[in-house]
Amino acid sequence: MSCSSTSGSEEDDEGFDSYRKGGYHAVRLADQFAGGRYIAQRKLGWGQFSTVWLAYDTNTSSYVALKIQKSAAQFVQAALHEIDVLSSIADSDPTNSKFVIQLIDHFKHTGPNGQHLCMVLEFLGDSLLRLIRYNRYKGLPLNKVREICKYVLTGLDYLHSELGIIHTDLKPENILLCSTIDLAKDPCRSGISPILERPEGNPNGAVTSLIEKRLKRRARRAVAKISGRRSSVGGIVEAAKTGRNIDGIDVRCKIVDFGNACWADKQFAEEIQTRQYRAPEVILKAGYSFSTDMWSFACIAFELATGDMLFTPKGGQGFSEDEDHLALMMELLGKMPRKIAIGGAQSKDYFDRHGDLKRIRRLKFWPLDKLLIDRYKFSVNDAQEFAEFLLPLLDFAPEKRPTARECLQHPWLNCKESTPNEIRNESSVEKVGVGMSNLKIRVGK
Repeated sequence: MSCSSTSGSEEDDEGFDSYRKGGYHAVRLADQFAGGRYIAQRKLGWGQFSTVWLAYDTNTSSYVALKIQKSAAQFVQAALHEIDVLSSIADSDPTNSKFVIQLIDHFKHTGPNGQHLCMVLEFLGDSLLRLIRYNRYKGLPLNKVREICKYVLTGLDYLHSELGIIHTDLKPENILLCSTIDLAKDPCRSGISPILERPEGNPNGAVTSLIEKRLKRRARRAVAKISGRRSSVGGIVEAAKTGRNIDGIDVRCKIVDFGNACWADKQFAEEIQTRQYRAPEVILKAGYSFSTDMWSFACIAFELATGDMLFTPKGGQGFSEDEDHLALMMELLGKMPRKIAIGGAQSKDYFDRHGDLKRIRRLKFWPLDKLLIDRYKFSVNDAQEFAEFLLPLLDFAPEKRPTARECLQHPWLNCKESTPNEIRNESSVEKVGVGMSNLKIRVGK
């Protein structure tokens, strides 16, 4: 979470308890930072380590994203690492043309809860997750998916080939559009003047905003319950299932959030990646490199095109979430080669010596092209072409996955759309669960 116009969770907030010594810095409207250069406008989002605020840069008369880290020592250390990575990215991309977030400035700010490292980043728009939600999880038109993929691959090629950086947490939340979906939320294009002085009567802005947010959330839930009762009687739900027209949305985007990134030759953690985008070699603790990001990229591309996550593992009776994840992979991609299955430090937890899962014995194979046709109503041609693009990226052998640069040369990224696969029979598609979650027959050993 870095610098979105609307990032952070819609349902949760960072909580009052985190505003204490070692925790978040409480920000009020029009608070000044860096000797008055940056003036806080509104909160954009929050993460485990920081809050992010829209700020006005009085030196350049422009809007920026101000990321304020928690003050405890471990968070300061994490911020120093992120600044190091972001500085490398910015220094090697002076023209800001590589579709990766740019660091503008960094400084320290002292407050009641301690000294906070602050990063000033370029202001960007909504995340790809927000775009997926905006389209009501229907899947974007394939021409939009292609366009987004080109930007992300350009950024990954820059990180991998030129800088030797592995992102390690690529997901829709960590890719931001260059502009907002709702133009009224863009401070530059909405025409709203910056707030330069604090309004009277709000001494505790950060805490007050949390209270207001919780009250609004309760009101939304109450309305949703009423709407749910009405729609179950009146059949209004079906109307909401159709996707929105997103033709006019600018889908230029950038890779953000380098808090977990590392250099390929200087890795910090064995367990990386958000669960649904995690590569098999990470689960098995068999080592990782740039190809791990490519696995996550393939998962994101599928999600953009369908509205569903490709893998949504869950633990069950007698098997873990990790083993379920591996089973889901094999149902889509076929049996994992024995050499790979037994080659990781954690392999014995999941596989027997033959390379078969220990606790999930029967799998139902559903290949990717068939899944796209049967569940998502892709045309046969669209399904085959898209599957041909994705499947090499989902190879169990990390060294066989194509690089970002090789992907940019793939014919699928440059083909013209014929009969749009988006003209799908919505009434015949019943999405029960997401991704591949409902396929397995579980049989205990």
